[in-house]
Amino acid sequence: MIENKVVVVTGAAGGIGRATAVGLAERGAKLVLGGRTTKSLDEVVDAIRSAGGQAVAVETDVTSRDDVHALVATAEAEFGRLDVLVNNAGIGPISALDELKTDEWDRMVDVNLKGVLHGISAALPVFRRQGEGQFVTVGSVAGMAPTPAMAVYGATKTAVRVLCEGLRLEAGPDLRVTLVCPGFVATDFVARVSDPKVRGALEEQRDAMAITPDAIARAIMFAIDQPADVDVNEIVVRPTAQS
Repeated sequence: MIENKVVVVTGAAGGIGRATAVGLAERGAKLVLGGRTTKSLDEVVDAIRSAGGQAVAVETDVTSRDDVHALVATAEAEFGRLDVLVNNAGIGPISALDELKTDEWDRMVDVNLKGVLHGISAALPVFRRQGEGQFVTVGSVAGMAPTPAMAVYGATKTAVRVLCEGLRLEAGPDLRVTLVCPGFVATDFVARVSDPKVRGALEEQRDAMAITPDAIARAIMFAIDQPADVDVNEIVVRPTAQS
């Protein structure tokens, strides 16, 4: 059941995070939403509240351990508990390795991998105290096989996949761990690619086949909606046309 569950979502200002937050709110969840773009984040909260839902916004940079811990603390302060942490925040300024865009490499490691670790470090003690809880992490099909220009991005997502499986093995019988791996989704991912040649190729692929963020949100909600004794370990969602 989703109704009345307290859910924290990172990267909730747009894309998959926003779609997930809105979808969960429609099902009666209580949301604590984290993101760096406060104006967009406030717009999501306003939309949820206008529709009769419950949500609060917390400015959050997932590269900051303190920010993520404050986000989880807000859930406990506002709603008395935390049922689900959706580790969604991620970036993908992809490029060929020969371009040596090392600052972008560092940023992907900080956001995509360390950001998930910060979420785990914040929520795991809460879940242990409660005796229940669920981690839902957004990975990528890029973490399942090498792809040209996505070596570093894919490496961070591969690491996240291994991390989630390790977490599941250590979680015990009371905590659930789900990894959702999207394929090509129509978000602002492409706009962040600094290499014009790579960006142009991605724009063509996006326009030809990308699915909406709602498709990923539905997968996330499916995992959350299962009874406590059912742990959906991994879901891969990609466009039918994507090989």
